[in-house]
Amino acid sequence: MTKKFGSRDRDVAPAHFPSLAPSDTPATVSAWTSPDVASSRPPSLPVKRDEAWSEHSALRASLRERVIEQIEPAVAATVSRDVLRRQIEEIIHGIANQERLELSGREQIQLADEIADDMTGHGPLRPLLLDETINDIMVNGPNSVYVERSGKLERIAIRFRDNDHIASVAQKIAAQVGRRVDESSPMVDCRLPDGSRVNIIFPPLAIHSPCISIRKFPSRRLDLAGLIANGSLTPAMGKLLEIAGRCRLNILVSGGTGSGKTTLLNALSQFIDHSERIVTIEDAAELQLQQPHVISLETRPPSIEGTGQVTQRDLVWNALRMRPDRIVVGEVRGAEAFDMLQAMNTGHDGSISTVHANSARDALTRVENMVQMGQPNLPLRAIRNQIVAALDILVQVERMRDGQRRVIQITEVTGLEGDVITTNDIAAFEYTEEDAHGRISGTYRSTHAVPKFKSRLTYYGFERAWTEAMRQL
Repeated sequence: MTKKFGSRDRDVAPAHFPSLAPSDTPATVSAWTSPDVASSRPPSLPVKRDEAWSEHSALRASLRERVIEQIEPAVAATVSRDVLRRQIEEIIHGIANQERLELSGREQIQLADEIADDMTGHGPLRPLLLDETINDIMVNGPNSVYVERSGKLERIAIRFRDNDHIASVAQKIAAQVGRRVDESSPMVDCRLPDGSRVNIIFPPLAIHSPCISIRKFPSRRLDLAGLIANGSLTPAMGKLLEIAGRCRLNILVSGGTGSGKTTLLNALSQFIDHSERIVTIEDAAELQLQQPHVISLETRPPSIEGTGQVTQRDLVWNALRMRPDRIVVGEVRGAEAFDMLQAMNTGHDGSISTVHANSARDALTRVENMVQMGQPNLPLRAIRNQIVAALDILVQVERMRDGQRRVIQITEVTGLEGDVITTNDIAAFEYTEEDAHGRISGTYRSTHAVPKFKSRLTYYGFERAWTEAMRQL
């Protein structure tokens, strides 16, 4: 850090201009109440006041540039954010005192926070990333930031200076994991150091502004007991899923975006024996398996020259040569579905994966379509035979309109009749009512049929436990 200015005297004359809204936002922000940011200023606001706001913004921008010029980037990268913020605050205070700038002590602290956040990579997103009540963060533009809390979207009073500010934050996030994003490479999937999943898309693909979408990494990992406590499933269903995991059944978790597929996959993984070797395959690594023998593989996008890409299919092929006991594919998206089914059929029982689908039946159709992407000449009946032989259980999760994420179906893949895959609902949610607070309630029905994997239950000693859990549905 270079030159530091002045004392830390806080008896600074009150500012003649109000603090900017974004800087006044606390760590836990409130919902944005105005539907139109541009019209948030009262129509009767005098022109003179409008000019004052403009001058004040220019003053802050000029001061920001001067402060950054006095900070050596190499030194800033070696100190903590708190140390950096204190030193930035001293520089701002020195310049403000020396030049008699109309900035209050509070505004100086706020500006120091903003600059420190920008230099450490996350900018205005920092308070949102620290807020544990937020599950998703969506930046649509400088004045359009949304979050999801408890399954509900809300607009919040956090702003970026302009599109370039969003782009700068996005590029720093991508650079942390060796990725790049710009106009020549305008899309990227990456992750934050804590494991949060990030998608970034730049103009010209995003027409109005760079966009950032962050699925936050939970600080507290939910297990099945936690999901039961949250109302995502019943104790009986939790017991059935536990038995399925311990009996090494092949499980496919399906659901829409943000429905809780990865959370459930992580919860199911707790029943994998610690003596097993597990290989995980993901586009952006976010699984949190707790076993000691876990190999995590992650795809790689092509370089600027279009070379060096490593797909999920490449990783599945490689995983088969790594002597895995189980293969966990974070999300099946394409031709790797065929290789996943092959792995499940060649001694890698107990594999778990997720897929985007609106129902258990739709999940089977999606797997068929993805297999055909990689094997277009394979007959449809042969594909369905592979699916029936490979998959044991489909688990459908859904984020319902009350914001609650629920397991709404546990379905067994039973066989093939003609060209149709047959299934049996072990448990299926049926809506009953909605209370005065908008919370949905319902019951689970079951056919109580003997599962096709009964011999597996007997082999692992869980037949009686399965029967008892079925009685409790």
